[in-house]
Amino acid sequence: AEHLRAADGSRGPDADRTRAPGRASAAAHAVPPAHDIDAHWLQRALAPHCDGAVASAQAAEDALKILTDAVDGHGEDTRECEGALLLLLGFETFHLIKAFIAGRFAVSYCIRLRRAGEDTIERKKIEAFMETHPSGDGRRILAELRGEEAPEADVGSGTASAKTGTKAASAPDGVMEEEDAAAPQPAATAAAVGAIDSAPIELDLASLALREGARTMSNSSCELPKGSERIMRKGYEEVHVPAVRAIVPPGEKLIALGELPAWTQDAFEGMKSLNRIQSKMCKAALYTSENILLCAPTGAGKTNVAMLTILNAISQYRRQDGSLDLAAFKIVYIAPMKALVQEVVKNFGKRLKKYGITVAELSGDSSLTRRQIADTQLVVTTPEKWDVVTRKGDDRSYTQLVRLVIIDEIHLLHDDRGPVLETIVSRTIRSVEATQEPVRIVGLSATLPNYGDVAAFCRVDPDKGLFFFNNGFRPVPLQQQYIGVTEKRALQRFRVQNEVCYEKVIQQQKISNQVLIFVHSRAECGKTARALRDMAAENDDQGLFVREDGATREILSEELPNVKSTDLRDVLPYGFGIHHAGMARGDRELVEDLFADHHVRVLVSTATLAWGVNLPAHTVIIKGTQVYSPETGAWKELSPLDVMQMLGRAGRPQYDSEGEGIIITAHSELQYYLSLMNLQLPVESQLIKSLADHLNAEIVLGAVQTIREAVGWLGYSFLYVRMLRNPSLYGISEAALAADPLLKQRRLDLVHSAACALEKSQLIRYDRRSGSLQATPLGRVSSHYYISHESMAVYNQHLKPTMTDIELLRLFSLSGEFKHITVREEEKLELHKLANRVPIPVKESMDEPSAKVNVLLQAYISRLTLEGFALTADMTFIQQSASRIMRALFEISLRRSWSNLTKLTLSFSIMVSSKVWRSQSPLRQFRGVPEIICRKLERKDIEWFRYFDLKPQDLGELVGVPKMGKTLHRLVNQFPRFELSAHVQPITRSMLRVELTLTPDFQFDVKVHDYTQLFWIFVEDVNGEALLHHEAFLLKSSSAEEEHVLTFTVPILDPLPPHYFVRVLSDRWLHSEAVMPVSFRHLILPAKFPPPTELLDLQPMQLTSLQSKALSNVYFRRSYREFNPIQTQSFGELFKTDHNVLICAPSGSGKTVCAELAIMRMLSVDADGLCVYVVPKDELAKNVYDDWNSHFGDLNAKVVRLTGEAAPDLKLIQDGARIVVATVGQWDLLSRRWKQRRAVQNVSLFIADELHFLGGGEGPAFEVIISRMRFMAAQMNKKIRMVGLSSSVANAREIGEWMGVGPKGLFNFSPKVRPIPLEIYLQSFDINNFSSRLLAMGKPVYNAVARHGASKPVIVFVPSKRQAQLTAIDLMTFSETFGTNNFLGKGVTSDELSKQVESLKEPTLQQVVVTGVGFIHDGMDEDDYNLIAGLYRDEKIRILVCPYNLCWKLRESAQLVLIMGTESYDGRERRHVDHPITDMLQMMGKACRPLKDSSGKCVILCHTPKKEYLKKLLYEPLPIESHLDHYLHDHVNSEIVTKTITNMQDAVDYVTWTLLYRRLTKNPNYYALQGSSHELLSEHISEMVETVLGDLVESRCCAMDDDTNISPLNLGMIAAYYHIQYTTIEVVASSVGAKTKTRGMVEILSAASEFSSLPVRNNEERAMKVLAQKLPHRLPDAAQFHDPNTKANVLLQSHFSRIPLSADLRSDQKKVIGESLSLIQAIVDVISSNGWLKPALAAMELSQMVVQGLWNKDNILLQIPHFTKDIVTRCESYKDGDPVESVFDILSLEDDVRNDLLRLPDEKLADVAFFCNNYPNIEVSFDVKEADDVTSGEPVQVVVTLEREVDEDDDEDDDEDWVTGRVFAPLLPKEKMEGWWLVVGDTRANKVLSIKRVGLVKSQKVKLEFVAPEAGDHSLTLFCMSDSYLGCDQEYQMPLNVAAGSDSDDDDDDDSDGDGSEGS
Repeated sequence: AEHLRAADGSRGPDADRTRAPGRASAAAHAVPPAHDIDAHWLQRALAPHCDGAVASAQAAEDALKILTDAVDGHGEDTRECEGALLLLLGFETFHLIKAFIAGRFAVSYCIRLRRAGEDTIERKKIEAFMETHPSGDGRRILAELRGEEAPEADVGSGTASAKTGTKAASAPDGVMEEEDAAAPQPAATAAAVGAIDSAPIELDLASLALREGARTMSNSSCELPKGSERIMRKGYEEVHVPAVRAIVPPGEKLIALGELPAWTQDAFEGMKSLNRIQSKMCKAALYTSENILLCAPTGAGKTNVAMLTILNAISQYRRQDGSLDLAAFKIVYIAPMKALVQEVVKNFGKRLKKYGITVAELSGDSSLTRRQIADTQLVVTTPEKWDVVTRKGDDRSYTQLVRLVIIDEIHLLHDDRGPVLETIVSRTIRSVEATQEPVRIVGLSATLPNYGDVAAFCRVDPDKGLFFFNNGFRPVPLQQQYIGVTEKRALQRFRVQNEVCYEKVIQQQKISNQVLIFVHSRAECGKTARALRDMAAENDDQGLFVREDGATREILSEELPNVKSTDLRDVLPYGFGIHHAGMARGDRELVEDLFADHHVRVLVSTATLAWGVNLPAHTVIIKGTQVYSPETGAWKELSPLDVMQMLGRAGRPQYDSEGEGIIITAHSELQYYLSLMNLQLPVESQLIKSLADHLNAEIVLGAVQTIREAVGWLGYSFLYVRMLRNPSLYGISEAALAADPLLKQRRLDLVHSAACALEKSQLIRYDRRSGSLQATPLGRVSSHYYISHESMAVYNQHLKPTMTDIELLRLFSLSGEFKHITVREEEKLELHKLANRVPIPVKESMDEPSAKVNVLLQAYISRLTLEGFALTADMTFIQQSASRIMRALFEISLRRSWSNLTKLTLSFSIMVSSKVWRSQSPLRQFRGVPEIICRKLERKDIEWFRYFDLKPQDLGELVGVPKMGKTLHRLVNQFPRFELSAHVQPITRSMLRVELTLTPDFQFDVKVHDYTQLFWIFVEDVNGEALLHHEAFLLKSSSAEEEHVLTFTVPILDPLPPHYFVRVLSDRWLHSEAVMPVSFRHLILPAKFPPPTELLDLQPMQLTSLQSKALSNVYFRRSYREFNPIQTQSFGELFKTDHNVLICAPSGSGKTVCAELAIMRMLSVDADGLCVYVVPKDELAKNVYDDWNSHFGDLNAKVVRLTGEAAPDLKLIQDGARIVVATVGQWDLLSRRWKQRRAVQNVSLFIADELHFLGGGEGPAFEVIISRMRFMAAQMNKKIRMVGLSSSVANAREIGEWMGVGPKGLFNFSPKVRPIPLEIYLQSFDINNFSSRLLAMGKPVYNAVARHGASKPVIVFVPSKRQAQLTAIDLMTFSETFGTNNFLGKGVTSDELSKQVESLKEPTLQQVVVTGVGFIHDGMDEDDYNLIAGLYRDEKIRILVCPYNLCWKLRESAQLVLIMGTESYDGRERRHVDHPITDMLQMMGKACRPLKDSSGKCVILCHTPKKEYLKKLLYEPLPIESHLDHYLHDHVNSEIVTKTITNMQDAVDYVTWTLLYRRLTKNPNYYALQGSSHELLSEHISEMVETVLGDLVESRCCAMDDDTNISPLNLGMIAAYYHIQYTTIEVVASSVGAKTKTRGMVEILSAASEFSSLPVRNNEERAMKVLAQKLPHRLPDAAQFHDPNTKANVLLQSHFSRIPLSADLRSDQKKVIGESLSLIQAIVDVISSNGWLKPALAAMELSQMVVQGLWNKDNILLQIPHFTKDIVTRCESYKDGDPVESVFDILSLEDDVRNDLLRLPDEKLADVAFFCNNYPNIEVSFDVKEADDVTSGEPVQVVVTLEREVDEDDDEDDDEDWVTGRVFAPLLPKEKMEGWWLVVGDTRANKVLSIKRVGLVKSQKVKLEFVAPEAGDHSLTLFCMSDSYLGCDQEYQMPLNVAAGSDSDDDDDDDSDGDGSEGS
């Protein structure tokens, strides 16, 4: 086909990339631009290749004529032109010829025009021809010569080409940049931006941010309620606002608790009814799921409204029995402060306990483990913490379960923290729209004027979910007083505040009201209380506070001695109290109790009382409104939240009719507080000031990927709502709003400005042309650790790989987070003192803010106490930021592979979190170790590692406290550490495979270590400067005592260093470090690989080259017209010769056609030839067989596919087969006994496909059969042609030599050489958690489909069946959300498709298919699979999602392939492992549709650490190494059995035929060989063979004498015959005993090594445990549910119990059942060779159980199809005739009786009849030869006659396809023929005398022989045992009179047959 060739000059850049091997030479001879081609250009180009000027001139003329003829003939077919030039110029100028042909238009036209010169007529004639040439190339060249632009169409295509080419060229090795993979389409983005009026403008965001921040008042004035008054006094102004009284409408009814659903009432224990607000909201909150915004005063009962919404969420997961599905949902409650969070946790935790709901806190200093999160249903958190959680991909696995988000105090949108709330709400709403998963948003707010705006922002329906209640709904009406102090001088202001405060206190005391005074520092508490006490004394008002004769004075006097606080002791006797967090708990509780009992009249407190303890008073005074803010380094006004909370304590609901709130503030702030408390202060957005950082978070999350999406994202913000409402405040003119009512342009300007700022800080890549936004690694760090973009810019600029502690702390102190911290004069002295006490010197002056930050961080780690309040606040603020900043620096260093800095930053992050220096004792990291003990240890000069060798008494003596010895010894042994060992294997000269074994060497204690511990594994270069590899390793408590093996690859540096260092560091413990050098002293790198075969740009070979119409028709019918370049180049060797050939080319290169060419050659020249085609995978064999059966059927070449059973397979081949398709295992089994099998010897062509599997799991068997075929040919002196097909491999030459391929027959093409170019994109995800990583890939997968998929078919490969469903749903959801067209084929409608898919059994599948997305998996119904695959094949649906392990079964291909994740869970190793590289290549090869597409695309989404490794493997030829040395035992055993190996030398010779032998010298270190000399090689092979033979002898599979002669034993023969592993036969022989019963048999069977490859998927252990509880036989106590053999046991028992299983487990069960039958036959042979009768019969019954899926104790009628336990019960209770007990009894029933008992429809009755008629009815008779003359010790012959009773009439009516003797077993995964065991046994002695296995069709005579037992009368038994059906076994008594024999040698009574062969 045309697209297979890169003809003309129009090849795209991808085609160029495909021709990479020849690019250099082509470039050297490229045709220059048209301007540079003169009349003699062609002659000059040919001169170097001609003898002299005359010859070159003549050659130029001839060449020009050929080119001109080609151009004038429209230049379409260049084959004749190419051939003519080759004849003229010779093959050595091939690249020059290609250049001439590519530029033929330019060469021909330009030379002719130049030669025309001044001849105008000739020139015009040529130009006219050029103008009208249909190709358009003439016009293009004319335009170029005239200096004009090319015609528009050409420019477009050229530009596209250029763009693509540039991108391809800029990426290394043809790899596209990772972010390109999933970026949205530039065209769409451009269109979107184009829809906005003009290009974006970069704004100054800092100037647009609200200058006053949270203090912004957009209201110009404040209208006070009626009755308010203003009074001016000396030094202050006073404003009185009266209390708003509630007016209760007549008839308003409160909802009694009894009216609520009964199950909800437990949450309101102690309440009788809901209050007014709750009653009004009950319907909306509890009975609907509408979004809600509730605006109500503080204390109005909003918490109970939140509880109603929580109960509504719970009700959706309430089962019918009243229990809750707790794993299906999460609820998030967001509270603004940690104190509130703790209060909510305590409140809700108690109230929801009865529902089994766990409530947990998630705040800055209380993170939850993954397990805790899984067990928690209600997460109470702060806005910042939830923002971090939702912006990280790691936690998406549980955030997607959130169904309700409650945001308390949502009016904080106005606060400096408001942007966080905005992003949380907008992110939630966008997520709901994207995923269609409902999440309810409930906002709880104080009263505010613009509640409508907040409701619009939260997507609240004003009619259903918006509730506003004014101050009249306060439980206690609040009278307000505002005191505005006009004094400016600090001392005067302070005096006035105290006087006013005292005045207000006295007023309240005169009417006996308690007063609560809030101040804003601990020191101020004491000062204010003392000032009030002193004023009371001055004014003689002390009696108002404490009466002289009252009980209060006495009580206060009694309590005074217990008081610890000096300040409290000073004021308590006078009736004053103080309360703050710095007081002792006893003092605080005493004050609370005294105030509650009215003994303390005035309490001065910090805000702790407002937030923590609920202690109301009649009057609340807020004395001063300024509080110190370490964030800004200055004093700032209280937040509205604090003010409202404090005033919320005014008024006691039980006692007061109204409360009084008094605010004493500066006069300038008076209007603010009046507006705030009287609904006059609109809530504004503060988002602009942090817009860049929040935009970065969305870009990192993947929610925003273009400027267009960013504009849309801003449309979800509260900022957008307020810009529309109040444009002037945000710098938007009325005219701009009128011109752009939706503010698209303004939003574009804002996000553009933010994107520019982020780009300057290198956090994103911003392509202004396309609008694409892509996160950088720095951006990800910034988002995940909440670091501002300004700080990231500083780190990016100053970080250096060699930084010291001093430099690192200096950089830390420069962080933008601390830019507002200042050095106050009064702090300098204390800072100087601290600087002298901290361990790391501070070089800067103490006047520098950075020095202060540095000193305070060190003071915090050193646990130093500070004096100044502001300094303490600053230290707290610095400490809160320090941990995440250090973690961010660690991540940056890690990504830059700076080893020293990575270790330093990790150490500092641990030091900050544990408050321990590296120089201090590591034991300080344990809680509760006394300080004095730590100091004593630090004084001792003992290295830490030596502590592990000390005994308890040594440690006790060391610290001088013997009693501490045991405790210290326990702590030392709990300190995390590992023992390391590493095994390295060079894969190539530049890549090293490291197998690292980690053995935990400490006591894992969940109380100390939690359930998991994270460790970092680093591989450092020899200097310890660069990190060559890093990965995280999670140690779980469940596997803390196990050995862990990690495998990874590292680059080998050039020149080779002496060693690398492997370092394991704890993520949480200082000094927990293990280091191991990996020496390269004896490392021998593998030999250099030869270069790949160059793909010549030959003219494609035509089908006529096959010289046979019949052969050509094979391809014509498949729409082929010519062979592709790879087939063309190898055609001669394949079809014209009988040479051995090896073709290595990328998947999808048409290698199967190469195999067909070899077969056609054999069919043409060898009339009796037999071809064997072998592949590693059964799915591939099936696909190839289906294809070839139809293709070669017309050539009268019979194609057969082997079954894996020797006898039927031999019969298939002998019945005229010409082509045999087999798997590796099937051919291994058949060819083992090649000496006895003529069919195997007749092979003349052997094709081994997918040879790159030699390096995989199937490799050893593959290697053995190829070696065996070569050995067989040599032994028979016969030519067997070998054809190998493989992906591109690095060491193809060795493989070729091993297969006997000559240099001409070796074609090893580069992976970049593909007939159809393949663009490969890699996108990496830096998320460690596997599930979260897959979730994060969801949107990029959709984007990749939208960008690259166009309208072409797409296949998405995912790690598992479950992920296939989830990805299909995601694609459907994203398609609907983003309004893109669905993924249906052209002209296909959903309605049309929905009719076709009605028969699908999976509801999810039905749902997604109608949108054009289908998914398939291994466990699905076959009809469903075929239907979905058919819809995709017919292009009715465009997207097919399937698990990666289906890539071999899947026949369909695509234009775009997405590989979503390159790892899958391996339950055996209990971790995620990489997909096999063979599977990766196969998946990539699916992006190839030869007759439909000109190129394919593959997008690989992977984990970041895997990216470089994948690049290496996917873009370079695959190095293949042999693994036969690990799997040699079974193959050697089979050769011993067939007598190929009879002594040790034979075994050594056998190895020399293998690929292993050739690779040993090429890569010796890989095979643990220390050199490549002949002596070392011989020694290594001899040692390997000795080990193998020794193991076989030990397992009793063979025997070896002193002369090293080897002979097979019975166990070895059984293993070889049944193709089972020697370890299995060893386990069977050692486990089975004379008394083994069914249970033991099941355990022995499930312990087979064959089941060790059974997959154990993620979370499958839990399913196994549940299943195990339902099984009749308990599992052994030592059973581990991650063990595949345990799984096999569970699946077998589930099969017998007919327990329904999931699709995955059903698929696994089929594998187990399929393997079991041959294993059981082997078990029978092993038992019978031991002569045990009862176990042998039990094993035979086990075979019946496996076939029928029943226990041997079950009623045999359950074998009959459609029979249920109910039917069986009716049959058992039938009394009107003979009892119905067997299958034959069903047949003998009258029709009406049978119908009554069965009650089945006719079609099911037909199945019953069919089964019953084919149920074996065998007549058995036997004859003991010479029964009267049986002598002890002599052989006895018994002839047994078996005859099947067949009703001829029934036989004619039976299914025509049914073969007599075929087993009817619907639960068996494959067809089976009946087998029977004939056993002669002595039941009393439990002895088998003779056994034979037969296959019976109609009748058969069988001869049994055994040695007569001792003299006497014996009652023997003849058993006829079925291997397939229960209930048809027969046994006959066989009396035997044995006469005494003459004296003779001891009898050899072991004459029973046990080798398993049919004739035994």
